[in-house]
Amino acid sequence: MKKFTLILAALIAFQSGLMAQSKTQTVDAANSSIHWLGKKVTGQHEGFIQLKSGALEMENGQLTGGAFVVDMATLYSTDLQGESKANLEGHLKSDDFFGVAQHPEATFKIKNATKKSEGVYAINGEFTIKGITNPASFDMTVGENSATAKVVIDRSKFNIRYGSSSFFDNLGDKVIYDDFELDVTLKL
Repeated sequence: MKKFTLILAALIAFQSGLMAQSKTQTVDAANSSIHWLGKKVTGQHEGFIQLKSGALEMENGQLTGGAFVVDMATLYSTDLQGESKANLEGHLKSDDFFGVAQHPEATFKIKNATKKSEGVYAINGEFTIKGITNPASFDMTVGENSATAKVVIDRSKFNIRYGSSSFFDNLGDKVIYDDFELDVTLKL
């Protein structure tokens, strides 16, 4: 009887291991892209920033978690050239905005992912920017070789105050909107 019980327990453990297969899917950071868009009363600016590393956690083929690191020093503009481009990029990297010298990385951690439909997940997680962590929610579409998401971040929650009407009055047409957008494409 003991032998039968041991065999049955081993079979159940083996079957449970097969049923709950989890895997970490490393993101190809070099071929992934993060497009940013910031708007102000008088126009907008856009560009890219490079993913440093990332991974998606999968269990039984379903997204369950993940973590990402962004290299803030790689932030660049695509809508300007020459001195204007250099000035904008320098200003965005300064303490007025992202304080890249003291905060060279930003991170995002998926706390949970709820399947909404085939390949589409409601993501709840936390961004850490300038050493400040805040929750974020958005949808992510996960395919066989890529994952995409559009993310809106309120910069005022990360103490990025420059030109923000949330902190300063009478800015007129100098207002820079608090929300900025990220269009993320992860290559798996």
